[in-house]
Amino acid sequence: MSDYDGRDNEEIFSKVLRAGRRTYFFDVRSTKAGDYYLTITESKKFTNDDGSFHFKKHKIYLYKEDFAGFSANLEEMTSYILKEKGEEVISDRHQNDYSRETQDTATTSSDADKFTDVSFDDI
Repeated sequence: MSDYDGRDNEEIFSKVLRAGRRTYFFDVRSTKAGDYYLTITESKKFTNDDGSFHFKKHKIYLYKEDFAGFSANLEEMTSYILKEKGEEVISDRHQNDYSRETQDTATTSSDADKFTDVSFDDI
């Protein structure tokens, strides 16, 4: 039984996308009135220190009146990412030679010189 008052009881059509530690479930479900809506569930596997594991799930309910806007925004965002960064996956989890250099972690002595010591007596 779901946490959502039984709305998930009527499953009509489902697809599964496995992506590493994540699994995405796309489910067409039926409302009490007999209309359809889509649920998208992300399930992510976590391993505990003792070797046991658990899953965390996040769910989106998407209704027909929102399909056009959702689809347009998803298409725009995915196109933007692929245009800006390409299809190659860049992450320290997927590539061993990936080195993470950010402004936050790469502090130089010239950065430190920009700071001024402030005493509360000065305020």
